This record gives sequence, structure tokens and C-alpha cells, in this order.
Amino acid sequence: MNMIGKPERTTQRRVIKLFEGELGYRYLGDWIDREHNSNVEEDQLAAYLRRASYGEAHISAAIRKLKVEASNTVRSLYDNNQAVYGLLRYGVSVQVEAGKPSETVKLINWSNPHANDFAITEEVTLRGGHERRPDLVLYINGIAIGVIELKNSRVSIGDGIRQVLSNQRPEFNATFFSTIQIVFAGSDSEGLQYGTIGTAEKYFLKWKEDETDDSRYKLDKYLLKICDKDRLLELMHDFVLFDAGVKKLPRVHQFFGIKAAQENIRRSEGGIIWHTQGSGKSIVMVLLAKWILENNANARVVVITDRDELDKQIKGVFAGAGEAIHRTSSGRDLMSVLAQAKPRLLCSLVHKFGQRGVDDFDAFIKELEAQPSKTVGDLFVFVDECHRTQGGKLHKAMTALMPNAVFIGFTGTPLLKKDAQTSIEVFGRYIHTYKFGEAVEDEVVLDLIYEARDIDQRLGSEDKIEAWFDAKTKGLNDWQKDELKKKWGTMQHVLSSRSRKERVVQDVIFDFSVKPRLSSERGNAILVAASIYDACKYFELFQKTPFRGRCGLVTSYNPVTQDVTREDTGANLESDKQFIYNTYTDLLKTVVAKPAMTKTESYEEDVKSLFITQPANMKLLIVVSKLLTGFDAPSCTYLYIDKEMQDHGLFQAICRTNRLDGDDKEFGYIVDYKGLLQKVEKAIAVYTSELDTTAGGADPGILLKDRLEKGRERLDETLEVLALLCEPVEPPKGELQYIRHFCGNTEIATDLEEREPQRAALYKATASLVRAYAGIADEMEEAGYSADDIKRVKARVEESIALRDTVRRAAGELLDLKAYEADMRHLIDTYIEADEPRKISPFDDISLIDLIVKSGIADAIAGQLAGLKGNREAIAETIENNVRSKIVKERMNDPDFFDRISALLEEVIRDRRAKALDYEAYLKRMAEIVKTLAAGKTEDMPVQLDTPGKRALYNNLGKNEDLAMRLDSAVKFSRSDDWRGVEPKERAIKAALYKELQDKDEVERVFVIVKAQREY
Repeated sequence: MNMIGKPERTTQRRVIKLFEGELGYRYLGDWIDREHNSNVEEDQLAAYLRRASYGEAHISAAIRKLKVEASNTVRSLYDNNQAVYGLLRYGVSVQVEAGKPSETVKLINWSNPHANDFAITEEVTLRGGHERRPDLVLYINGIAIGVIELKNSRVSIGDGIRQVLSNQRPEFNATFFSTIQIVFAGSDSEGLQYGTIGTAEKYFLKWKEDETDDSRYKLDKYLLKICDKDRLLELMHDFVLFDAGVKKLPRVHQFFGIKAAQENIRRSEGGIIWHTQGSGKSIVMVLLAKWILENNANARVVVITDRDELDKQIKGVFAGAGEAIHRTSSGRDLMSVLAQAKPRLLCSLVHKFGQRGVDDFDAFIKELEAQPSKTVGDLFVFVDECHRTQGGKLHKAMTALMPNAVFIGFTGTPLLKKDAQTSIEVFGRYIHTYKFGEAVEDEVVLDLIYEARDIDQRLGSEDKIEAWFDAKTKGLNDWQKDELKKKWGTMQHVLSSRSRKERVVQDVIFDFSVKPRLSSERGNAILVAASIYDACKYFELFQKTPFRGRCGLVTSYNPVTQDVTREDTGANLESDKQFIYNTYTDLLKTVVAKPAMTKTESYEEDVKSLFITQPANMKLLIVVSKLLTGFDAPSCTYLYIDKEMQDHGLFQAICRTNRLDGDDKEFGYIVDYKGLLQKVEKAIAVYTSELDTTAGGADPGILLKDRLEKGRERLDETLEVLALLCEPVEPPKGELQYIRHFCGNTEIATDLEEREPQRAALYKATASLVRAYAGIADEMEEAGYSADDIKRVKARVEESIALRDTVRRAAGELLDLKAYEADMRHLIDTYIEADEPRKISPFDDISLIDLIVKSGIADAIAGQLAGLKGNREAIAETIENNVRSKIVKERMNDPDFFDRISALLEEVIRDRRAKALDYEAYLKRMAEIVKTLAAGKTEDMPVQLDTPGKRALYNNLGKNEDLAMRLDSAVKFSRSDDWRGVEPKERAIKAALYKELQDKDEVERVFVIVKAQREY
């Protein structure tokens, strides 16, 4: 009897025939009952190696070494997989007799793919851990290199992905995956997604090729594309990247971009690769550089950037991928290195091609061209952000110094006509393009939402201002007064600037109070100021708000006393330069400079790191021009622009917000205080007729959605989808009819099973409706809805939620919400005046959490939250935000405890939103969570674990009370005074931990928890 289910089994049989008939793989059979299934089938591998003319001794030694690397129990799956990949890629070095040289046994014939033995088998039962059974496994020469999980059309492809991920866990079958290079999940309804070992669900990829071909299932179409013997070996050989602990395969645009570049390089031709911001240009650089260096023994690759920030980032990317890259320190160092055969891979700032003290630059260029510096090797020059570096004197120097180099330009923005001609002259035509719209469609980056905000600058008394001006300029004649006004602008502007900045500051703080992504403390923002002076002013204002200590200032300024030696006027007033200098001096007074860095650089490194890794503790970065290119922070969700910007600079800046970062980040938000972009019917055009749409067929049109226009469009679409889903329900469309339509006879299992797709669609559509409604619920009139429409839509939303809950209960099922919906947007029912933003936390001198513990939840609401005027939704969200904030800030003290509290919190929130709890029951459960959170322990905690440190060790060591007590004693015995941050003292504690744990990785994990405990 078929226990798997006919639809899935039918798909599986079809796929096997596809691999046999069209791809030429051998079918090895059904291995469900076969004993000793392995990722290295020794008989098959040995048979292949014999056909490749290797001797028995070499074969035996090579297989033994492969199996040892694949089954190393000390290393992680990532490390084992990397070691195995090295053997597959480069061969196994074996020595069969002492005194004789080692020989390399090639496990795969990369040069002739069809000489290898490609095979497929099904139902491969894996034992050793908890038993699992992948649907299909692909083998090359007896080595498992691919796993395919198939689902029937009624089940989410996400189930297949999560199954692949759980199979890789140590308690299941991690060892089997040490040889796996690619994993697939697919179904006839959703097509195919691919990843590799350790790829998180949200980073599984979709292939896209020959889109007009609709002749068969997308599942079959793309298995044929990717698993073609030549294509599969090429992917494994040239497109696998081990990047600082994460194994990566290319996205489709990266694959074809590199393929196109390879063709140009074979012809020694340059060109331009335009891949939109955030789509992974750095990975393209790494993979292309690796290919060039491997395929041309004389090749050398030079990566050129025009900003120090990008130069550091490029070095970091290559280093993370295991590629040693030399970062030049000066122009002299650069030319010295180019004159030697090594290093073969280096990066430099474009400015280092210039020369100081050159009066006649044209003569200098002619001299260079007549007698160019000696360079060794075939040079391939990658120019990052080439739209900025392709022109001007520095580039002429660069091409004069390296006249025979092949130049490849990389850009994330389309070239304007004024740039395009110069760029094409230097680099050649477009090699490959990947436009913003394509990246959004492929879910590589997020779409952008634009909102213009006007700051009113009315003045109270112009007469008084003019009188003040006349008094201050009494000694000046009319011409001098006019010149002064021209320099500073009108006095009205000068006097209103502080007021305006205060309004912007209040506006930003208001957003952090009410915008879900910001108030949850998972997202943060960048504010772009017009000048360093303005940035410092903003920073000063934010220090008087709850952002104190959670706001960073990153500009090109570095304070030196020479800046202010001539600034003192004796009037006891700060000049602009003095204000900037004093702001930075105060900011840096407690900063300790890191090795080879200034205090300013050390401070910037710290705030950038916090911004990326701890958004709750670094909410806002204030910048002028730094960090607007080459700075990737997935947490960054909002960009506030208070600076005149245009063209490339504007587009690169706004793309700081569109990096993927979890289901709760749906868009990148742009808030414009300068009126940079004018509203057009449905969108905002960043580039207009000046765009060059002729080169390479690229269409660089980029649109930003107007917030309310987009919000209404989404809401109307979701209402229509829901109406279509409910249209087939029989009259009179009461509860009974809805239950029959979506569930059938609930006492018959097959009825429920057959109607599962309808219910899944209903749940997903309802979730989309609630999100869309919440996004504009408090601005529906501004979005163009009439009063009657607003009532109608609100009623429809309530009815839809009730219908979903009724159907869910009738079906007796809990849907996997991860596959369908992100967190619901918060509904904001109360308004706060823009000039008086409500701050959620901290509240006065005592936090809301402490107040609940001290006086009870009812008194806390009556006191601290009285301003919310009984709005239950707003009160609930305020309490939840405070609890979530405390969890985020203190999680490292005890990850296990705070993760459990977080799960409880999400459960309560989910029940509240689903209206499964009445308000009183909700408050009771929240009070219990708050008290548990404040106590730092649950009621079942053993009595002798009487300190936070002991409890944290207990919680995070599998509730092993004896081990927790031993580690507590070990830490207290081995610690020294002021040990944190002092490496020898920290090593002494780690050594004491190792005596108990006997596991280096476990020591590092536990040490982080120990370091977070104040008692140690």
C-alpha cells in the first residue's frame, strides 16, 4: 500500500524518469529498505576510479581519506563540508609508498563532465541519528552531491525546505550532508527552490531562465536547467563560495553575469557589470577573480574603489571567502607591488594613482604614457562604483600606469547620459545588467516606499528679526549688509533652522514610537544631514532625548586643534568650526583608540557594528556622505533625508534601506524633508529622460511607490482576493455554508484533506488583508476613502477575521503561520501632535516593566499609560514593546531563559490578535510574563541556584544543575580583577571552563554568557 501519498509519489516518479531519460542519470533504485546507505558509496566510487586508471592502492587511500574528512565528529557540518569540497574540487593527495612523491587522485573529472557516473536514487533511508528519508539523492561517482525534497501541490514548498534543514541537524543526519553541494525543494504548484548546506529558509533561491518557455512544470524545467551534467559541474567547480562560516551558491543573475564576464575576459575585453544596489556585486567580484586567477597563471586582479569604506569592505569580503588580498597603503606601495609577481590579488583606492605636487597634469600623463611603470603579469582591474571613478585625472593616471590592463567596471546604479559616454570609452559596453525592478521581483532586495514630509518654518515676528539684524550690523554699510545676507541666506532661515531641526528630531522619535519595525527594536534608521555642522547639531539635539547613547555620528571630520586655532572671536560664542570641534571632542573623550586607528575611526567602527548587530542599542546613525554607499545593514529600515541629493548619490543612499531582514521588514522606507522627488500619478521617478537606455538594452527606470497610493492599492487587492475566494460559497452564506465549503464534512478526514488548499488560501488572504488594513487604518480618509467606505472596509476586515477563526476551529488545525504571514502591523488609533512626540520607554524615572512589578499592571496602566485614554490596543502594544525591548537588551545574559520568555510573549500576542483572549485574561498573562522577566527565573528553578549567573548556566546547559554549579565555582576560582577585555585573563577562565566541558565550541558559547554576568 502506498503510504507516501499518490500525488507526491506521482511527481517523484515523473522526476526520476526526467533524470533518466533527458539528463542521462542512472537510476539506482528504491533504497528504503537498503542497509548502510551512505554519502560515499565505496563500490561505485572505486569502480569509477578504476575506469579512470587508478591503482587499487591509490583508490583505497583516496576513499579512506574522503570518508575520514566527511565523518569528522570534532568539526561542524560546515567545516566537514568545506574539507570534502576541497577534495572534490582539487583531488585527494595520496602517498602509497614511503619515500615516493604524493600523487593526486581526482574524484571528479571536471574537464569532461560526461566521463563521470551521474546517478539518482529514491527513498534513501538514513540511519545513525533519528531516521529520515530524503525523497531523491543525486550521486556523482558514488558521492552524494544533491538532495531533492518533493511536496504535493497542496503542501507549501516551505515544508520541504524545513525538512531539508532539520535533516542537517546533528541529532538527525548531519554526517550525510558533509558531501552535499546543492539541495532542492519543489512541487508542481510552486516550482523549484535551491540552496546548499546551512542555507536558511528565507535565503533559498529560485532559478530564472528562458521565461517564455511554459511547456512543462516549472519544477521539471529548472531541474533540467540546473542538473544538466555540464551545468551542475560548472556550478560546483566555479560558483561555490565558503564565506566566513556561510556556504553560498550564486543567484541566477550572478551566475549569468559571471558567465558573460568570462566571455569578455577570454577576448581580453573590458565592460560594465550593472547589478543594482544590494544584489551581491561583491560576491560576483570574488567568484570572477577566483576564476581569472585559476584560469590564467599570469593573471593578477586589482580591485579599485574610490572610498576608504569600500576599500575596507572589499578586503573583508575577500578575506571572508578565504582569498588573501593585499590592501595597498600608499601610491608607492601600490606601484611597488605591481612591479612584483606577487601578490596576485590586491585592492587600492583610486586616489593612490595620483601624485602630489604635479602642476602640469597633462604633461605628467604624457610622461607616464611614454614611460609607464613596470607592471608584472596580465592585469585585470575591477573598478567598483565605476560611475564615480571612470572619469577625471585620476583615471587617466590609472590607465597610463597600466596601459595593457583589462578594465571591468562595476556599478549598482544606471549610468546617466552625461556619464555613459566616458564609461563606455573606458570600460566598453554593458557586460550584464540586473535592474532594480528585477531584483525586487526576484525578492533579492525589498521595494521602496517614499513619503515627503513638509516642515513648516513660519516666523513669529519678522520685524523683530530685522531689528535684531540691524542692531548686530550697525557698523556695516548697506553693501556689507547685503553681502552678509547673501553669505548666510536670509536671517529668517538662520533663525528658523534650530526650530526646524527640533521638529525633525521629534518626527523621528515619533516614528520610533509608532512604526512597527522601529518600535519593535528590530529596525533602525539613518538620517542624512546637509553638512557636518548640521549633523553635529542633530546629534546634539538627539542627546537630549531617549536616543542618548543610542545615536551615532559618522562624518568625514576628524578633530585636530589646528581647526580652531583661528576661530576664537572673543565674543564667547562658538563659530561653526568650534561647534563641530567641540562636539567631536566631547564625543570622543571616553573612546580608546584601537591599534592602527584614530579615536574617530575606532568610534565609527564601534557604532557601525552596533548598528548592524544590535539595532536596539544603536537606533540612529547621523551621516552626511559616509555610509551612503557600500554599507550594508539589513536592520536599516528608514532613511530620513534632510540634504539636497540627486542622481547616483540619491539612489545609492535610498538603497541602504532595501536589504532583506526577516518577514517583518516588507519595504525600505524613504522619508524626504527636502522635496527631492515630486509626486507623479502612481510613483516617483528617480531618473527621467537623461537616462541612457541604449547601452546593452538596459532600462534603468526606477520607481518608488507613494505610500498612501501603494497602501490603498494593496488593501483593495486583498479585499478583492478574499471576495473571489468566498464567491463559490453556497447561499445564504452563513457559518454552516462557509464550513462546508472550506472544510467539507469535518468528521471525514478526506474532506478536510481535499479542501486544505482553499483553507490555506483563506488564511493567507486574511493575513494579507489585516496587514494591508493596518498599514493605512489611521489614514484612510487621506488615502481617498469616503466615510461610508471606511466603515465598510472595517466591517469587512472584522468579518474576515471572524470567518478565518471559525474555519480554523471547525477544521481543528493550527496553520504554520511562518509560511504565510509576517507579524501584523500595529494599528495606531491615537494621535500625537508632531511637536510633542509620545515616548514609549523609558517613562519618567521608572520603567514600565518595573512599575508593573512594583504596583501591579492595573496601577501601571492607570498611571503611566493614562495618556492613551483607554485605548486597549495601544496600551497592549506599549506593554509588549517594553517587554520585547527588555528581552532584546538582556538576552545575552541568559539566551535560553529570554528565548523562552520571548516565545511566551509571542504566543500571548498571537492570541490577543486572534481575539482568543479577552482583555482581562490578556492582562493577567502579561503581568505573569513581566514578573517572571523581572525575577529572572521561573518557579521551578532549583533552590541552590541562587544567583543570576548560576541560573544562566543552568538554563543554557540543558538544565544540568551539577554542571552549572561546577562551572560557577570554576569561573569564580579562575577569574582575576578587571578580567573583561584582557585576553590573558579571559584565556584563564576559558581554560577552567574547558576542564569541565571538553569542547572548544561549547567553551566559546558558555564564555559569552559568563562574560555577560555582573557577578563574575
